[in-house]
Amino acid sequence: MHPSSRAPEPLQFATPAHSAACREMIRTGSRSFHAASLLLPDEMREGAYALYGFCRLSDDAVDALGAAPDAIPRLRERLDRVFAGNPVSGAVDPPLADAVRRFGIPRAPFDALIEGLQWDVEGRVYETEADLDAYAARVAGSVGAMMAALMGARAGPLAARACDLGVAMQYTNIARDVGEDARLGRLYLPRAWMRDAGLDPDAWLEAPVFTPALGAVVARMLMRADQLYRRADRGIAQLPAAFRPAIYAARLLYAEIGAQVARQGFDSVSGRARVPAVRKAWLMAQAWRLSSRPALSGAAHGALPATRFLVDALVAQPAPAMRSPRRHPDGDVTWVLDLFATLERRKSGGTPVV
Repeated sequence: MHPSSRAPEPLQFATPAHSAACREMIRTGSRSFHAASLLLPDEMREGAYALYGFCRLSDDAVDALGAAPDAIPRLRERLDRVFAGNPVSGAVDPPLADAVRRFGIPRAPFDALIEGLQWDVEGRVYETEADLDAYAARVAGSVGAMMAALMGARAGPLAARACDLGVAMQYTNIARDVGEDARLGRLYLPRAWMRDAGLDPDAWLEAPVFTPALGAVVARMLMRADQLYRRADRGIAQLPAAFRPAIYAARLLYAEIGAQVARQGFDSVSGRARVPAVRKAWLMAQAWRLSSRPALSGAAHGALPATRFLVDALVAQPAPAMRSPRRHPDGDVTWVLDLFATLERRKSGGTPVV
């Protein structure tokens, strides 16, 4: 990635009032995102607000426990207008239309996200790892693709690693939230894995309790996440310096959630794993250290079969020429965590917690 020195295109759809409303929505919805976003490179800040706003809008509009029948069609219609350059008024759509135009973000990740939300509404069942890969690609790999587009990471291997990171984070979320999901009648662990461990998925969902057999399934989920985190490392090291600390921090902190689940004996039914503040601070320092390392060598992995369509969409749409963003000396990273946390599908029915 070698952006030119040209500044991004000026805003076309978002007025100061739109931008102020979008920022206010973020400020009231996530104080950490709002505070940290002020430290983003100037050229990227409004784009990040717009992506966050769209993710929040979609999640609020499509509640898997009671979505309106026309929720999905209305979201798709709004996207039609965003990509046609005729966004509806409101806090999100005009800024999103500007971000799509300025940063050349393709539509495929947005459509994928909405499709994943629709699967939640339908109560889709995930029998195999491939089934779950397809779901995670849509609700989280899509976010990785959006962020890759925002950062100008369009080369195939870089785009693939961004999607890997999103899927890994979703797998960590699933491992952490097994109990919360089950109490809402949801099961995201592959049912074939549960049967391999001697568990009847439907019977367990009727009376969700922790057992060593379930712990083995959770451990298997975290092992899969760790494989994807390691794949993502090769892409993070090749990002522009302005973005590396934030993305490394997201990767390290989410992996640490999985490590905390492991410390609890892989029991994510009896309680929710949380990373202590002191540990978060140490990991964020590690992110700064890792961000100064040279790119990792070695052959690049191809995209996961489930995320190939997202990678192809990024590669097919070249990034507009823009100057390289400046790295902020204070580089707070919590905005990245909030962006991904918003797409946990709010399984607990409340504000996501990292």
